[in-house]
Amino acid sequence: MSHLLILGGTTEANALARAVAEAGLEATYSYAGRVHNPRPQPLPVRVGGFGGVEGLVRYLGAEGITRVIDCTHPFAAQMSGNAVAACAQAGIPLAALTRPPWRAEPGDQWSHVPGIAAAVAALSGPTRRVFLAVGRMHLQDFASAPQHHYLLRLVDAPDALPLPDADAIISRGPFTVAGDRALMEQHRIDLVVSKNAGGHGARAKLEAARQLGLPVLMIDRPELPPRREFSTVAQVMGWLADQGVNLGV
Repeated sequence: MSHLLILGGTTEANALARAVAEAGLEATYSYAGRVHNPRPQPLPVRVGGFGGVEGLVRYLGAEGITRVIDCTHPFAAQMSGNAVAACAQAGIPLAALTRPPWRAEPGDQWSHVPGIAAAVAALSGPTRRVFLAVGRMHLQDFASAPQHHYLLRLVDAPDALPLPDADAIISRGPFTVAGDRALMEQHRIDLVVSKNAGGHGARAKLEAARQLGLPVLMIDRPELPPRREFSTVAQVMGWLADQGVNLGV
């Protein structure tokens, strides 16, 4: 009998959860707990951290988990690293369902930086109007570059904004190129700062920036330990079948 653990919170995780539920597999969907109103799932859900690698190892054993599928955000480096280490310790197969990174296209004006700290350092110059698309967790980091006007688009409303000059829009994707272009024009944006999250739902801002001739400060993905990676739900389901899991379809 198989029992899957899906480390979720992304569009890809939601699609996998539907496929797993339709196949009649026993599975648990895990949210990190950073979003106040997560999407409902067709599987049993747990919310919160595991307590590091050792806590995850204990959870895997206690719940009889037989396979783990990491569908977390490409920048959730700590959770992904913990999953690799815990599954290795527990002897449990691990696969990742992850979005391919975005690639610059003709007309794009991207400058690459290796992380949040480097992005903050790149904003040390004169005042600009910045579309800061990095999520709620990293806003405090940009408080050390307070001279800019920031446009923020967040899934949940923050308790307080650490940036003295900022407009926050509370919205959940997917977004459209036309909508993002209108948003940037309305706020007179002259620079977009983005994590290279990949996927389709958040790419619109990059295409809008290209149309408007705006530069993009692109934060590259963190390096992760080697692991088995897939880019589609069908590939993951095929891997499960190859592992001997009865998909029931």
